[in-house]
Amino acid sequence: MVAAMTTWERVQAALHGEPVDRVPLSCWGHDYLREWTAEGLAEATLEFQRRYGWDFIKVNPRATYYAEAWGARFRPSGDPLRGPLLVEAPLRTAADLRRIQPVDPSAGPFAEQLTALRLMARELRGEVPLLQTVFNPLSVIGRLTAGESREERAALVRGFMREAPEALHAALAAVAATLAGYAARCLEAGAAGVFFATVDWGTRDVATDGEYLTFARPYDLTVLTAVREAPFNVLHVCGARNMLDLLADYPVHAFNWAADLPGNPGLREARERYGRAVMGGLDERRTLPEGSPEEVAEQVRRAIRETGGRGVLVAPGCSIPPQTPEANLRAAVQAARTL
Repeated sequence: MVAAMTTWERVQAALHGEPVDRVPLSCWGHDYLREWTAEGLAEATLEFQRRYGWDFIKVNPRATYYAEAWGARFRPSGDPLRGPLLVEAPLRTAADLRRIQPVDPSAGPFAEQLTALRLMARELRGEVPLLQTVFNPLSVIGRLTAGESREERAALVRGFMREAPEALHAALAAVAATLAGYAARCLEAGAAGVFFATVDWGTRDVATDGEYLTFARPYDLTVLTAVREAPFNVLHVCGARNMLDLLADYPVHAFNWAADLPGNPGLREARERYGRAVMGGLDERRTLPEGSPEEVAEQVRRAIRETGGRGVLVAPGCSIPPQTPEANLRAAVQAARTL
C-alpha cells in the first residue's frame, strides 16, 4: 500500500517506474472559441483543470500559432467544434523558403503563449505540472504551406525535399533555433517541460524513415536539447504506423501515442522495449466522444492492467474532441482513482 502522494510526487514516481498511490491521469482538448488570447486560453485550461483535477496539464493552444509567428494568417471558424481557417500561407514554392528566418521567441504569438503560461502557473503555484505543446520544426514548415490537409501539406514539403533540400535545411534550422529559445522561455514562465509533437510527420503513412532522419531528427534534437534538464518532457508521436521506434532515444521522460492504431506498439510493449514511461490508453477518436462511461472506465482499467500500474500515465492518444461528454471524462477520473 502506497501512502497518499501529492500530484507532483505521483507524476514523478510514474515517470520513474516507481509505485504510485494511484495512476496519474489527464486529458486535453481545444477550446476553439477562447484559445485566441492568452487570457482566454488560460481561463479555459484552468476551468478544465478545476472541473476534473487532472494530475498534469498538457496545454492545448491553437495549433496555428507557430505558423502565425512566420507570417501565416488564420481566422477563427466561429464554430466551437471547428478549428481555425487558413487565410494566407507564406510558403507556396521552394523559392519562398528563403523568407523563413529566425524570429524572436519571446515576441508575437510566442509572447501570447508565454503570458498564458504565466497566468496558469500563478494559479497552480507549482502544485500541478504544466506541459507546453511545442511542434517539431518540420511540422511548422508544413503549417506554413498552402495545404489545407495533412496530405496536401506533406506533398508540398516533400516537393521541397526533392527540389530544394539546402533551402529547406536552412529554413528548418531557423525554425529550430527559434523553437529552442521559445521552449527554454516556457520553462522560465512556469512549464515543467514540453509536450513535443511530431504532428503530421511521425508516421510512415506520410514520410519514409530516411526523410524523417534527414529533415526532422536533427532539428527535433535542437529543440529538445534546449530543455533536456526539465523534469517532465514528453514526445508525442502522431498517427498509425508511427515512428516511435525511430525516435525512442530522444531525451524525454515519456512517450505519448495512440497505442490502438494499426502498426503501433502497445503500452506495455513500448515501456519494456524503450525503458521510458508511457502515456496513453484512452481512445479519443471513438470511445471518449461516443462511447459509454463504462467503456471509458474499462479503457482506464485495461491500461492499468496492461502495465501493472507502473511507468504509465493514462491519457488520450491525441486531443479529445470538444463534444466529449462530461460523463465520460468523469468516468475516467473515477476509474483511475478507485484502482
